[in-house]
Amino acid sequence: MLQLSLPQAMANADTVVASADLPASPDEVSAALITSEVERWWGSPETYRMTGWNADLRVGGSWRVTVRTADGGRLPAGGEFLEIEMPRRIVQTRRYGWDHPALGREETTVAYLLEPIVGGTRLTICHGGFAGFPDAAAEHAESWARVLGWLQRYLGARPTP
Repeated sequence: MLQLSLPQAMANADTVVASADLPASPDEVSAALITSEVERWWGSPETYRMTGWNADLRVGGSWRVTVRTADGGRLPAGGEFLEIEMPRRIVQTRRYGWDHPALGREETTVAYLLEPIVGGTRLTICHGGFAGFPDAAAEHAESWARVLGWLQRYLGARPTP
């Protein structure tokens, strides 16, 4: 049985790195990250929820989602898939379709690296493109730790086959 520790995240001036051990296979983790399954786990009633996920899962394909805030606001986000090596590596751009308080509409790049481990998958996220936006990097490090906690709980709550 996989012993789950709390997700970890840190940021420097340009990049956020976050990681968590997850109780699911790399195929299951990648599906949770890049399919409409994100709508089931990414968010909470007191923060925000991901809705309307739409993705063209190919290199050069786009993805879109709407972030529904706790107060009912709707904030669009999206990007493009740069690399897809299922189930071990997914790289995509990310841009908010609204003026993020610390980042504006700057484009960043998120790389999901999935490594099989005993009892599951180690997911490492490298989120770059924060040069000149140190407050946004720090905020995203905190956010990634929270998101990985949501994913860890979601995957751990599934019934075992």
